[in-house]
Amino acid sequence: MERAVDGRGPRRLARIALLCAVAAVVALAFTGPHGLLVLLAEFVGLAVAAVGAWWAITHRGLPRLLGIVLALGAPIAALVLALNAEVLLLVVTALALWLAALACARAALRAARPPRPMPVREIPPPRQPVLIMNPKSGGGKVERFDLVRRAEELGARVVLLDPSAPQDVAELARRAIAEGADLLGVAGGDGTQALVAAVAAEHGLPFLVVSAGTRNHFAMDLGLDRDDPATCLDALRDGVELTVDLGRVGDRTFVNTVSFGAYAEIVQSPQYRDAKTATALDTLPDLLVGDAGSRLTVRADDHRIDAPQALLISNNPYAAPDPVDLGRRPRLDKGVLGVLGIRVDGAAQAAELALLGERAAGLTLLSARRVTVDADAPEIPVAVDGEALTLPTPVVCTLDHRALRVRVPRERPGADPDQQARSHRLDWRDVTRLALARADSHTGGRP
Repeated sequence: MERAVDGRGPRRLARIALLCAVAAVVALAFTGPHGLLVLLAEFVGLAVAAVGAWWAITHRGLPRLLGIVLALGAPIAALVLALNAEVLLLVVTALALWLAALACARAALRAARPPRPMPVREIPPPRQPVLIMNPKSGGGKVERFDLVRRAEELGARVVLLDPSAPQDVAELARRAIAEGADLLGVAGGDGTQALVAAVAAEHGLPFLVVSAGTRNHFAMDLGLDRDDPATCLDALRDGVELTVDLGRVGDRTFVNTVSFGAYAEIVQSPQYRDAKTATALDTLPDLLVGDAGSRLTVRADDHRIDAPQALLISNNPYAAPDPVDLGRRPRLDKGVLGVLGIRVDGAAQAAELALLGERAAGLTLLSARRVTVDADAPEIPVAVDGEALTLPTPVVCTLDHRALRVRVPRERPGADPDQQARSHRLDWRDVTRLALARADSHTGGRP
C-alpha cells in the first residue's frame, strides 16, 4: 500500500527550490558582464576538461600528457578568471543557490512521489542454515569480523572455502541441501553470491547475504550494512523475507550487472586484479579508437543500440545511473532489466556528455525485459558481477521474476526507500506544477 503524502511538505520544498533558482539568477545578474563571462568560462572549462579526459584515456605518450594537463588545468583557469574579474564571491553564491535549488527540487519530487519499499513477509527462522564463507573476500572480512564464530553461535553450519584451491561453490551448495540445509547463505563477493543464489532459487530455499565482499552492491540494494557484515547474521535470529528477481545471462545467473564492451575486455587481462588503473589506461586507446574489441549490436525489446563501446545490463534499473556512478536500485522485484549504453566517437561527444549528462546523444538509458547482444565475432568477453567470462554470441539477458527468496535482518540501515531512491530525473516543469498546486486530499498536491 502506498504511503500517504502530506502535500504541504513537497509544495514547500518545491517553492524553496524555485526561490533558490531565481535567487541564483539574480546573484549572477549582479555580477554584470564579468559574471556572465565567468559563467561561460565555467561551461567552456567543463567541456575542455572532458576533452582532456577523452584524450587521456584514448591516447598514449605526449597526447595523453596533454589531455591530463587540459583536464586539470581548465577548471583552475576558470577559477583564476573569476578571481581576476573580482566576482568570485557572487559566482560562488549563485552556484551555491543553484545547488540548493537542485537539492530542494529533487527532495520535493521524491516526497511527492515516495518510492514504495519491497514487501516483506514473516517467515520462521531456519532450523539448519548453511553459510559458505570465502576467507579472502573483501580483504579478509570473514576473519576480521569473526563471522565463523558468530554464525555458529546462531546455529549455522559454516563451510569455509579453501583459498589455495579452486572450489565449485554451486556444488557445495547442492551438497548442503542434500544434507538437509533449509537456508543457504554466502559471505563473499557478488559473483559467489550469484552462484549460490541460483542454487537456492532452484530449490526454493531462502538465501542469506553477508556483506563480506569488496563492493557488496547486492547487499547495499537489499539495505544491508556494508560496514559491519556481522549484522547481516541477525537475520538468522530475527529476520524477514524479501522476494527478488534474478538476472540470467545465457545459462548463468547474476544479481547485479552484466557488462559488455570496454570494461568486459579490460577485466579479461590477468594484470587487471593487481593493477586496475594501469591495465585500463593501457587497454582503452585500442578499445575506444583502435581496432581492438568486437562491434556490438544490441536489441533491448523493441529498441536497437548500434555499436556501443560499453554496455551495462542490470538486474532491475538503477535510480539515477550515469557512466561514473550507478547509484542504487530502489527495487529488485520489478521484473525489468536496466540498460545503459555509451558511445563516444570523439572529443566533441565527450564534451557533450559532460555538459548534457543523460541527455547526451551518446548515452542510452532504458528498461527492457529481454536484451540480446550480438557481435561480429563468435564469442565476446562478458563481465558477470565483475567476473570475467567469454560467451558465444548472441548473448541473451533476461530476468527470472521474483525467483529468489532473501532472508534479511528486520532492522536494516538502508531499508528506507527514501535513502534507496537517491534521486529522480529532474524536470523543472514538474517542480513548478508542484509549487503552484493546491492541496488535494487525493493526490497530496503531487504533480
